[in-house]
Amino acid sequence: MSMQEAEPLISCDKADESSVYQKRGSGVVSDASIPSSPDIVRAKKIIIPDISISDDDSDLFSDAGEDVPDHKISNTDTIIHLLKGNIGPGILALPDAIKNSGLVVGNIGLVVMATICVHCMHILVNTSQELCRRTNLPFLTYSDVAETCFATSSSSRLRAFASTARTVIDVFLCITQLGFCCVYFVFISQNLQQIFDHYYGEINYHIYMAIILLPMLLLASIRNLKYLSPISMLANILQFIGLGIIFYYLFQDLPYTWERKKFASWGQLPLYFGTAIYAFEGIGVVLPLENQMKTPADMKGWNGVLNTSMIIVSCLYIAVGFFGYLKYGDTVTGSITLNLPVNEFLATLVKIMMSLAVFFTYALQFYVPVDLLNPFIQRRISPQNYLKAEYALRFSLVMLTFGLAAAIPKLDLFISLVGATASSTLALMAPAVIDTVTQGERCCWQRALKNVILFIIGFLGFIFGSYVSLRNIINYFIGEDKT
Repeated sequence: MSMQEAEPLISCDKADESSVYQKRGSGVVSDASIPSSPDIVRAKKIIIPDISISDDDSDLFSDAGEDVPDHKISNTDTIIHLLKGNIGPGILALPDAIKNSGLVVGNIGLVVMATICVHCMHILVNTSQELCRRTNLPFLTYSDVAETCFATSSSSRLRAFASTARTVIDVFLCITQLGFCCVYFVFISQNLQQIFDHYYGEINYHIYMAIILLPMLLLASIRNLKYLSPISMLANILQFIGLGIIFYYLFQDLPYTWERKKFASWGQLPLYFGTAIYAFEGIGVVLPLENQMKTPADMKGWNGVLNTSMIIVSCLYIAVGFFGYLKYGDTVTGSITLNLPVNEFLATLVKIMMSLAVFFTYALQFYVPVDLLNPFIQRRISPQNYLKAEYALRFSLVMLTFGLAAAIPKLDLFISLVGATASSTLALMAPAVIDTVTQGERCCWQRALKNVILFIIGFLGFIFGSYVSLRNIINYFIGEDKT
């Protein structure tokens, strides 16, 4: 893709409103008028990036130079991708989240949080489709939606924040994805440590991290997503088989529910929020999947693709959280796999399978920050150094995630911190702001109030969740909590 794809999609300078497309360099400029409220000051010159075809993409075109029809995905494919996008290490940490809230409060909270998060996903889909109609663009990414809603606002003050909105979303996308990568390092290392310590004696945790560093560097060197597809499919298979075996262990010798706490404490709730919101990590994949669907309209609706997928995901979340905490109580760890027996082959196999699945997923999560940061670096160097700079960026980011994971080897605190800081912003606060700005003067007071409540929930979770997670991490470093 050409570098111009990284540039803001909309420039708000004034021009005539004729619906004309003009070729300018490698981009297409649309002067199509934007339908909105009568008094709106319309954003003009919507820059539609041109996509240059690399050698890797040449198979998308016939020898005669004619376009081959896009390979759009079916509703079933979309459901599968949504399931994969929402099921990762976060689901394995939900029993620990229930420990920080209590059996009753935690599971009711998961239902409420699932409802809110799915509603925010719908907000994002609806605003994306509305903004696509306004701008005559075929699709928009999360960052594009944030920028476009401000750029097409009737308020000149809001239009001034268009590029800032895009930057904020990009920054939190990077933080979220790199946070996931840090969690993956910790998850894999702790599971390997438990396996090998049982058979070969105790070895320092950081040794295991150093062992997986080289494979991570090699995996992060894959530049084309096409080559990651088989790896992703293998990760899906391993993950779902692993979940099935985990349920086999959770359903054995269950205690009575009254033997577990119904409510933990108010002080632990921020940790619960951070871990739970981390699990709902799929909001970033909703728009890319909708953009690839054969029938994007099927994403919405009470029985649409999004609701169907997220009901399945939410049921899995509640089941793992409920039975995981019911089974192991307050001894539950940051990943339910660490509570499985260390002396049974099937349990050991699950830990290996889930570790491999997370390892293979690392490259996919890692692709997002590289894709966002690489154009920023390329604009500042000569073209002959592009490849070197990209590999330098990839290796630097791997070392960054490795260093953070090595410094904070507490899986539960890492998950809670990432969830509270980044996931609460992308999953709760940003959709509320985007919807309000998109509606503009048409936003009724009920809708505005609902969005304010969503923003406050996300903001309080952001503040208190980050504070409690950071406080516990500091306590870990000063020796008050080494468990």
